[in-house]
Amino acid sequence: MPPAAWAGLPQWRILETGFGLGLNFLAAWRAWKDDPQRPGMLHYYAVHGTPVSAAAIAGQSDELGAQWFGLTPGVHRLEFEAGRVLLTLFVGNLRDGLRQEPFYADAILLDAPADLHTLKAIARHSRRGTTLAIRTSADELRRDLAQCGFQFRQSEGVAEFDPAWEPRGQRPITTSKPGCCVVIGAGLAGAAAAASLARRGWRVTVLDAATSPASGASGVPVAMIAPHYSPDDNLLSRLSRSGVRATFLQAGQHLRAGVDWQADGVLEHRVGEPDRPLEAPPSAQPWTRAASHDEKASAGLA
Repeated sequence: MPPAAWAGLPQWRILETGFGLGLNFLAAWRAWKDDPQRPGMLHYYAVHGTPVSAAAIAGQSDELGAQWFGLTPGVHRLEFEAGRVLLTLFVGNLRDGLRQEPFYADAILLDAPADLHTLKAIARHSRRGTTLAIRTSADELRRDLAQCGFQFRQSEGVAEFDPAWEPRGQRPITTSKPGCCVVIGAGLAGAAAAASLARRGWRVTVLDAATSPASGASGVPVAMIAPHYSPDDNLLSRLSRSGVRATFLQAGQHLRAGVDWQADGVLEHRVGEPDRPLEAPPSAQPWTRAASHDEKASAGLA
């Protein structure tokens, strides 16, 4: 990933097919911090079947280890550098992770050999000029990559997406430049959208009918945010859990615990599910635990 390739761009997107201990992510983050011509935002998307332990990650980076919790199957967003470095981690099968996320990568790290079908899925996330780095130069892998439109030119382990045919879909040659936009409403949703756009270089105007932000439902003195629950852990449950994670991280960074906000809990009373085990799988344990005797008693439960 030559630094000159991302110089002055609003954002740079990296796709990695195996996160491991996060060494490649940490190297990209360090390169971003050290480069005065760095892009406005670094977005790193990684897919990993079973994440390593939080202790192993903390051994590489305290900042990454602090957010390494509750990594259930699905998508998780971790933020660093005031939201200018984003790590989107998909826990699950590589092809499922590629199928669910519509984006084009500027650089791809292929950490393990992949079959032709997987390489075709990776090619669908590439635009002309996307670079792909591989750890092995096996002849079969090189042939499959060439069949998907990747050409090896200057470096032995780096290919460039430059197919002889015109790929399907609208694939931008260069990253589009941010423009101007208007966000209507200065509550939690509007403020979050405005901040996310501003970090990506957009010029944002926020309009609200009131004289100050959060004058409606977003400013009530008491509110509750809880993950949606479903026995099959459907997409709505995963999405709401991801939102709670992001909310907790933002609250921890910008608010005073015990004064402006407090992490508490929601009591889940399981009715009609006597066969479902009470003990959650390890990845879900940061999200749920068995209630204590006093907590049940305060809710009027046996």
